[in-house]
Amino acid sequence: MGKTALKVSEFHSVTGKIPYGIYRPEGDAPDKGFPLIVYLHGAGERGEPFEKVYRHSLPRYIQAGESFPAVILVPQCPGRVVWNNIVFGLKELIDSVIREYRIDPRRVSITGQSMGGFGTWEMGLTYSNFFSCMAPVCGGGMAWRCCNLINTPVWAFHGDADEVVPLSASLEMVDAVNQAGGEARLTILHGVGHDGWDFIFHETDLVHWLIGHCREDFSENREAFDEW
Repeated sequence: MGKTALKVSEFHSVTGKIPYGIYRPEGDAPDKGFPLIVYLHGAGERGEPFEKVYRHSLPRYIQAGESFPAVILVPQCPGRVVWNNIVFGLKELIDSVIREYRIDPRRVSITGQSMGGFGTWEMGLTYSNFFSCMAPVCGGGMAWRCCNLINTPVWAFHGDADEVVPLSASLEMVDAVNQAGGEARLTILHGVGHDGWDFIFHETDLVHWLIGHCREDFSENREAFDEW
């Protein structure tokens, strides 16, 4: 695998086949393992061919030759479903990558845009003590479940001119996390519609924010930690 390539494979999960790509930094893993960023694409990249995932954000920059100080998992959602339909299979894939790629299970973060923003919220709500932090972009979810995120830092992004997913979707989620006692912030992109993710992933310090968090509560990922 070249240093700027995604190594593409397939994972057979309880929810069906999930194509995915892996970016691994060059060199040996740190003593405690690499951090892992899980990146969930939007609806336009669902289904074959896999090359569609390179249209935006982290996969686009990887393909362009940029390097990152983390392993990056880029699953591809099958056609005709959304990430929220396959959270159990996606979690199986993440656990598999943790074991195979010498990942520090305390430093597993998740991010995604649009459909992937909804998927990011859903994964965090479902596996409440698993991720070190999460960054949903132009997403939303079930605010009444946000008490599950009181131990997971959240940095959300949304354009105030978004006509596909309204800004209120992120406002509601971030407010619910904070009201429950969690730590969530929202960056509003003024004059930006349902895009802006290339700017977010390239021009902000989001990637370093994602890898800079370390979860010490292993109540949900203890099994992966013990097997490592």
